[in-house]
Amino acid sequence: MIKGTFRDSLIGGLFLVLAILVVAVLGFGFSEKDEMAVEAMPVPLVSTLDSLPAMEQVDTVAPAKSETLHIIGVGDMMLGTNYPSKNYLPANGGKDLLADVEPILKGADLTFGNLEGTILDKGGTVKRCNNPDLCYAFRSPESYVKHFTNAGFDVVSLANNHSGDFGPSGRKRTKEVLDQEGIYYAGLAGSDESVVFEKDGVTYGFCAFAPNRGTVDIRNISRAKQIVSQLAQKADIVIVSFHGGAEGAKNQHVPRRTEKYYGENRGDVYKFSHAVIDAGADIVFGHGPHVTRAAELYKDRFIIYSLGNFCTYGRFNLRGAAGIAPIIDLEVDKDGTFVGGKVISIYQQKTHGPKVDGSKRALKKLIDLTKQDFPETELLISSDGSLSKK
Repeated sequence: MIKGTFRDSLIGGLFLVLAILVVAVLGFGFSEKDEMAVEAMPVPLVSTLDSLPAMEQVDTVAPAKSETLHIIGVGDMMLGTNYPSKNYLPANGGKDLLADVEPILKGADLTFGNLEGTILDKGGTVKRCNNPDLCYAFRSPESYVKHFTNAGFDVVSLANNHSGDFGPSGRKRTKEVLDQEGIYYAGLAGSDESVVFEKDGVTYGFCAFAPNRGTVDIRNISRAKQIVSQLAQKADIVIVSFHGGAEGAKNQHVPRRTEKYYGENRGDVYKFSHAVIDAGADIVFGHGPHVTRAAELYKDRFIIYSLGNFCTYGRFNLRGAAGIAPIIDLEVDKDGTFVGGKVISIYQQKTHGPKVDGSKRALKKLIDLTKQDFPETELLISSDGSLSKK
């Protein structure tokens, strides 16, 4: 009964006001006296509206920010070299090399890769090789740095056996062109051992290691822990890259000991990776063997021991295991703890850059190697490519 009276009174009041407005506009011959009489009539609208219950205020809620981060890691990158001949450069100035995977790379909060060689148009002092059959020098045109920018790369490693291919001037110019594009880097001993930077409100710390002259030494684990510990005090997420381990399809397993290749100590990548996580690292991206290696979780942090050849045009061996590789798209929370992720398999041939592999050969190899080398790991790699914790 109360609800009916309230409704009737509200409707009546609104109708009366509407009628007055119509009459005022049309002026149906009302006299001044009549208008005064109308004005004097009681109008219940105000009292009716006053009796309405207060309306709830609706807050406009902004979309919640994601509580996790997507970080992509890929392996070795060398987009073509103008040394010893421009014949080793790809068609169309290299603009097509990353086209097929660009949407994947740009979809992450942060994208990392290992930059093999220098970015230098000409000049530099080419390195001397004891065995020319096993030694290559890479010098990519400076315009090629745009291909990394356009594909979404944020940070690269310079800790590898090719960053010094053209001496100090080669390294200097490489850093200059990366700086111009806003791509961060680390891995050079004494000058660029680590870097701290911010993106989208998250502070990242990055460092890189290798067994090669001029790079931060992967074999000096105590120094590596010191660098990582300092980064952990400054950054939300600490990413470590290493270029280590023996090379080739015969060396796809992680032996959990020091590895040697052609007489060179390539480090104990297992001991190194666990040590840097103990020191505060959140993600470890390995590369160097030019083939895929196993992955594991250690203290809820992700390690992959080799990301293989990602985009290596012209002078790299891409036969068999060397021609396939994983893109790792990790999901971590904002303190670096592993949440999940996915593996995207790619393949290369001499005539083109990375393409998504419908046969998922790199994924299958990664699953197999991880089961063999780390049967105790809590990392689960599913046949659809998803990464999760058992």
